[in-house]
Amino acid sequence: MIPYYQKIINKEIHTVQQLNKLLTKHINEDRFPGIQWQINIKDEIYSGKLGYNNLQTKEPILDNTIYRIWSMTKPVVAIAALQLLEKNIIALDDSVTKYLPEFSNLKVLKNKNSPIDDVEDLKIKPTIEDLFLHTAGFSYNFLANPIGKKYDEVKLFHSDTTTLEEEIIKLSEIPLLYQPKERWVYSVSMDVLGRILEVKLEDSLQNILQKNIFDPLEMHETKFTIPLDAEHRVMKTYEYDQVNSQLHELKNEPQKIGNYKYPLYENNYARGGHGLFSTISDFSIFTKMLHTGKSIKGHQILENKTLKLMHTNALEDYFFPIEIPTIGIVRDVNYVNDLKAYGWGYGCRTLMSLSKNNNLGSIGEFGWAGAASTYFLVDNSKEMSALIMTQVLNGSPELKKDFYKFIYTNF
Repeated sequence: MIPYYQKIINKEIHTVQQLNKLLTKHINEDRFPGIQWQINIKDEIYSGKLGYNNLQTKEPILDNTIYRIWSMTKPVVAIAALQLLEKNIIALDDSVTKYLPEFSNLKVLKNKNSPIDDVEDLKIKPTIEDLFLHTAGFSYNFLANPIGKKYDEVKLFHSDTTTLEEEIIKLSEIPLLYQPKERWVYSVSMDVLGRILEVKLEDSLQNILQKNIFDPLEMHETKFTIPLDAEHRVMKTYEYDQVNSQLHELKNEPQKIGNYKYPLYENNYARGGHGLFSTISDFSIFTKMLHTGKSIKGHQILENKTLKLMHTNALEDYFFPIEIPTIGIVRDVNYVNDLKAYGWGYGCRTLMSLSKNNNLGSIGEFGWAGAASTYFLVDNSKEMSALIMTQVLNGSPELKKDFYKFIYTNF
């Protein structure tokens, strides 16, 4: 009879080998330079890495490779905001202008294809809740609409030296795409929420996250800067041409997310919707906390009832289906809106329909992703979290699909 502990070891070895084999094809087909993954299920940890930190120098991926996690910054900022909500320091129905009077003269396009100066007054003011839910009416630089184009023209977030305050003042001078609560549009709203945290707590977003999240969780590798001796650990960022199936260096083109600056050492740099660096093991600490609201040592980050707001759908039916229609999206026969099965809570996507998700997953599975193809999920029903890290803008969606399918056919 094989001892129980040996069965666990054998299963772990088999799982790592199988998943590494599955993911290797994405590297062999030149879709990604290197891939690192980790699956945490109850007390077990499965992890693997393959490929390179840098294709040109052939530097191998490291156990502690550092990644630009882009929009995986958003759930971190959402937790910081939920902490204030829990303490009644802010309220969901507070208007944005209560904290940021620069938005007092905000206008909105008369329709989504109007000229940038064809605007009307707001019917209602955007609220804190709208910022959490992406229903405030803002847009994003890389979205195919006039406001996204305007953001790009004024170089919103293109600087690596501006403060969050300076960027939000710039944003306040641009109309909304839609009236608040009219449509779901993935947007810069979390940057606005991050700035509200700074105003309300009279501190920088860097310090707020450090004191309230990173220090109590002992996340030593997650910050808006990297250590001075750590540049060699940062995976180089590439871009994927989905039409020609080619991986290449970043191109400076209009309305590309790659136009955003993402500096290594700028101490004044912070953003609410992107900007953090992390390692897979460090961010895994954060994903494990999302099960209970507590650190491994029992430090309370959020009460469980508040934490549930993050992964409970808060969108009304008329917002569905939600989708992120980026510039250059290829709507061919292979296109899939990977949010069609999901709703949105106060900071994350949350799975609402298995039938719309190829009958994979668990209802209530939640998480988010980053522009450079980083991704995480949390599944409370399985006491599981899973992460995948790489650095490819506009990356092939097949990587996440393969990872997700493997998880839900093996665990």
